[in-house]
Amino acid sequence: MSKKKTKTIFISIAILVALAAIAGGVIFFMTRPPVDKSTASYNGQLRVDGARIVNQHNEEVQLVGISTHGIQWYSKLYDATSIKELKDEFGISIFRVAMYVNPDDNGYVANPSLKDKLYELVDATIELDMYAIIDWHILNDNNPQTYKKEALEFFDEVSAKYAESPNVIYEICNEPNGKDITWKDHIKPYAEEVIPKIREHAPNSLIIVGTPDWSKDLVPVGKEPLSFDNVAYALHFYSGSHNVTLRKRMDAFREKNLALFVSECGATDSTGDGKLYEEAFTRWKDYLNEKKISWVYWSFSNKDEASAIVNKKYKPGKADEETGIDSYLTESGQMLKRALKPTTEE
Repeated sequence: MSKKKTKTIFISIAILVALAAIAGGVIFFMTRPPVDKSTASYNGQLRVDGARIVNQHNEEVQLVGISTHGIQWYSKLYDATSIKELKDEFGISIFRVAMYVNPDDNGYVANPSLKDKLYELVDATIELDMYAIIDWHILNDNNPQTYKKEALEFFDEVSAKYAESPNVIYEICNEPNGKDITWKDHIKPYAEEVIPKIREHAPNSLIIVGTPDWSKDLVPVGKEPLSFDNVAYALHFYSGSHNVTLRKRMDAFREKNLALFVSECGATDSTGDGKLYEEAFTRWKDYLNEKKISWVYWSFSNKDEASAIVNKKYKPGKADEETGIDSYLTESGQMLKRALKPTTEE
């Protein structure tokens, strides 16, 4: 064979190899599954940027999820299996673990073993590539100062445990309330002690701080915000009780370059019971989605009240293979699934 023919053959082979490589790359590119931008692995450590919450790529993020009710009352509903069912069925990206504090509610102060259940659920949520809110759920105890000592000890331990996890968000006082409980005298000083305790271990963590009047009164917060980075302020609403007036206050607050996080909301009145106000909730949902404000729905429980999303027959892992969780959903659960469908299809 002549040298000229040999050279021609080698060139032809080289061209074919190159074309095959290009074709293979194109096929790989075309068949590569799309990136799920709702996951914690994609978004990484969240950061407050003015009124926005952004991810590790500096992209604005909106998380949507569901909250437990009190883990001391409904612990049998909550495990890795049920959290996965919520993720699969509702498309949620965040799960909130509500740990009541008040001893009168058999909360953490009287029942510190609740921490073990909280750890179980947070660990399961992280494993599912979701974000987890650790909710220090003050309610009937009104004033976050009441159990500040316990809060400092708890957040010192929990932030050390999850120091390296970008999945974990700390909500340090759920709903401060009562006419005598103010931002200036009670909530802000409490936050100014608790936040540094968390930041000793988790310096980049996102922290949610409750606001007065069951996390609805933003005016005093806007006048005297905290000086810490990566802080968002809690805003809670129930569509049967709160309307466009509260949304206007949220707009005014965000114009001050302060971030909001709707860490609890519902479609009932503010008691968590009564009837469902689906049209009003849809207006809220559309507003939050437009503004890219994260929101968490109350509640994943089978309590005999209108806000609960599952019925008494629900047990983790027992969902029907064909219909999924649907046969166990209450009206609230069915409404929530309808509300989340457009979000999960985007």
